[in-house]
Amino acid sequence: MQSKEAVVEDGEITSSVTVADSEFDEWNNFGDDDIMQQQYTIQADEAKKIPFVGDKEALSSLAAEYKSGSPILLEKIKVLDEQYAAIRRTRGDGNCFFRSFMFSYLEHIMECQDQAEVDRVQPNVEKSRKALQTLGYADLTFEDFFALFLEQLECVIQGKETSISHEELVIRSRDQSISDYVVMFFRFVTSAEIQMRTEFFEPFILGLTNSTVEQFCKLSVEPMGEESDHVHITALSDALGIPIRVVYLDRSSCDTGGGVSVNHHDFMPAAGDLPTACCSSEKNIPFITLLYRPGHYDILYPK
Repeated sequence: MQSKEAVVEDGEITSSVTVADSEFDEWNNFGDDDIMQQQYTIQADEAKKIPFVGDKEALSSLAAEYKSGSPILLEKIKVLDEQYAAIRRTRGDGNCFFRSFMFSYLEHIMECQDQAEVDRVQPNVEKSRKALQTLGYADLTFEDFFALFLEQLECVIQGKETSISHEELVIRSRDQSISDYVVMFFRFVTSAEIQMRTEFFEPFILGLTNSTVEQFCKLSVEPMGEESDHVHITALSDALGIPIRVVYLDRSSCDTGGGVSVNHHDFMPAAGDLPTACCSSEKNIPFITLLYRPGHYDILYPK
């Protein structure tokens, strides 16, 4: 952004060129990075109008959003409506996957009072902590994020002095000082998993970018605001041992002769350490379900 600031300063100093020439010269000084940053700033300003985590809404609100849109999307939303009761939107700030995962996971534990899941995931969190230390990260770079996540994990279990209500969980998810810290916890866990399993993830990363695994983690995983894809989801699911279902709402045709259908993919942890899913009648069915629309994730609630 230094070049952009330099342009502004030059614009204030120069007075001998015409306005049109000055604007043209300024535009020529904008590189791709400047234009992308400007676009990101506009998107970020728009995103701020939406809470980090919204209220639960009927799925009909999704249909209303696409009322004048693609017919195939409207048909797919009808299919979704048969299986899902509600949607909870998240802010489109590049952190929507991690934020959706965060809220859905903590909400599940709260609603089920799933102490077994809290006990199961804590050793995995400790493994991630040790992995970061092995990779050479100083404790001070990640310790606060880990501590805050573990605190939230304990707070959703009732009967303690620190216990919180569902309303408080929503409030905390919208509090930037808490919400962003938990997102950063997940980003560090994801980064550690990818770097500790370089040989597994490297082919996928090379398919996305020319960067090394370490560069990918430094540039596309750990920084806030960087969007997530299948690499991030696979790594987080594997690291914590939590299955995640992603439902895809896009314009791809899924007509196999029996009408329009909606694709989904279950990210199942590589290790055999799976949640007991005490609220679910079916074992190994992910209790976290996210709706993916190109570039964005929200939370879905099955009927």
